[in-house]
Amino acid sequence: MINMSAPTAKSRIFSYLDNNADAFARLSDAIFYFGELGMQEYRSAELMCSLLEDAGFDVERNPSGFETGFVATFGSGSPVVAIHTEYDANPSNSQISGVSDRSEIVPGAPGHCEGHNVNAAVMVSAAIALARTLADSELEGRIKIVGAPAEEQLISRPYYVRDGYFDDVDIALHPHILDRFDAEHGLIQASAISVDFDFHGQAAHAAMAPWDGRDALDALMLMDNGMAQFREHMEPGLTMHRVVTEGGEQPNVIPAKTSAWWYFRGPSATVVAPLFDKARKIAEGACLMTGCSFSTRVRAAVWPVLLDETVAKVIHDNIALVGMPDWTDEERGFARELQAKAGKAETGLVSDVTPFKGPAQQIPASNDCGDVSWKVPMGRVWFPANVPGVPFHHWAAGAALATSIAHKGGLAGAKALAATVVDYFLDPELLERTRSSFSEATNGVEYFPLIGLDQAPPKELNRDLMDRFRPLMEQHYPIQIPRFK
Repeated sequence: MINMSAPTAKSRIFSYLDNNADAFARLSDAIFYFGELGMQEYRSAELMCSLLEDAGFDVERNPSGFETGFVATFGSGSPVVAIHTEYDANPSNSQISGVSDRSEIVPGAPGHCEGHNVNAAVMVSAAIALARTLADSELEGRIKIVGAPAEEQLISRPYYVRDGYFDDVDIALHPHILDRFDAEHGLIQASAISVDFDFHGQAAHAAMAPWDGRDALDALMLMDNGMAQFREHMEPGLTMHRVVTEGGEQPNVIPAKTSAWWYFRGPSATVVAPLFDKARKIAEGACLMTGCSFSTRVRAAVWPVLLDETVAKVIHDNIALVGMPDWTDEERGFARELQAKAGKAETGLVSDVTPFKGPAQQIPASNDCGDVSWKVPMGRVWFPANVPGVPFHHWAAGAALATSIAHKGGLAGAKALAATVVDYFLDPELLERTRSSFSEATNGVEYFPLIGLDQAPPKELNRDLMDRFRPLMEQHYPIQIPRFK
C-alpha cells in the first residue's frame, strides 16, 4: 500500500479519468438517450449500480422505498464523504444532440434538457477513480454515493435525510452541470412545498339538471382566482405556480373531481409553510362558494440549499487546479449557432474558471438536496458542460448534452469533485474548519423534515408517460455500454 500525498493522489485520479474518458462519455450519453422521468429511472440507476459494483462498491438498492435510488459505499474509517446527484429527464423535451435546430429524437417524448445525465456520469466516474486510488493507498476514509431520483419533482433526498442515510456523513458534495466552472457559498436556492389540491363535488347532467351537481371545476377555478388576487399581498421572495392535472371528462357532465398541482416557494422553510396554509384557506373559501370539499396531498417539501463557505473554497482550489477544458473552434462555433437559434447572445463558450466570490444571491428555483445541506456541510461543483445563456427545461439545453462539450466539461467536473474528496481524506484540520463554518452558518436554525414521518415515495409518478414512450425511445438507445478499466 502506498502512503500518498494529495498531489500524488490527485495526479493518479486525473490520469485515471483521462484514460477512461471514453467510458465517461458512454455513461453520460447512455443516460441521455434513456431520457427517463423521475421515479422511472430504472435503466439509468441499474447501469450506475452495475458499474459501481464492478468497481468494488457495496450497493444498496431501494433506499427509503425508491426503486430507482441507490446508496453505494467504498472504503473504511473516517471521514465519510457523500457524493449525491440526480439523473432524471423532463417531459416533452426530446432533442437530438449536436443539432442546433429543434429536432426531436422521438416526437413528444421526454428528454434531458438540463444535463442530469452528465451529473450522473460525473458522480460515478469520480467515485470509481477514488475507489481505484483508495484501493492502492493508505488513504483513510469512506465514500458514500447516493443516487437521487426525481429531482425535477423535488422528491428523494428529504426522504434519505429523514431515514438516516446522512447521519454518518461528515461532508456532502453535489455535482451539477452549468455553463461555467464554479463553486458558490451561502443560501443559493429556495425552499418549496409541492402539493396536490383535490376538489370533490357531485356529478350531474350539465344541461338537464345542473342544479343537482356540485362543480369541482368551479371550486378549482375559484381557488385559482383567489390565489391570483392574493399574489399582490405576498411577501417579497415568495412565488407560487400550478398546473391543472384533472379538469373533468366531458363538457356535458359536471365534474365530480378535479385536481391542481401547486408549488409554493420561498427563501426559508419557515415562510413557505404559512404560504401553503394561506392556499388552504383560499381553497376552503372556494368550497364554501360551490358546496364542494377539498383535500391535499403533499408530494414533496424541501429546505433551501445552503452551500458551506469552507467546502466551496476547497472545491474552487481544485477547480483552479483542473482548469477549464480547451474548447475547439468547432465547439465554440456550435455554441454560438445554438445561442443564435435560441435567441440568446452569441457569446460562445466560457474560457476561464469563474473567480471565487462572496455569498451567492439566492434564486427562486429549488433542489431537493436542500435538506442535505442543513444536515451536514455541503458544497456544489458547478461544472462547464453546457452552452451559456441557454435556459434549462428548454429544447436547446439538450442540444449539447451528448457532445464533446458535455464530455470535456463533465470530465473536468469529475476531476475537481474527486480532488476535493482527497483533500478531506488527507487533512483532519480541514474537516474541523468546515464543521466550524457550518455551525456558524446554521446557528439558531434547527433542521426538521417538512415531509411526514410516515410518508412514502410516489412510486407511480410518471409511469404512464414512460410506459407510453419507452418502447419508441428504446430504438435509439446506444448499443455500446461503458466499461471502466
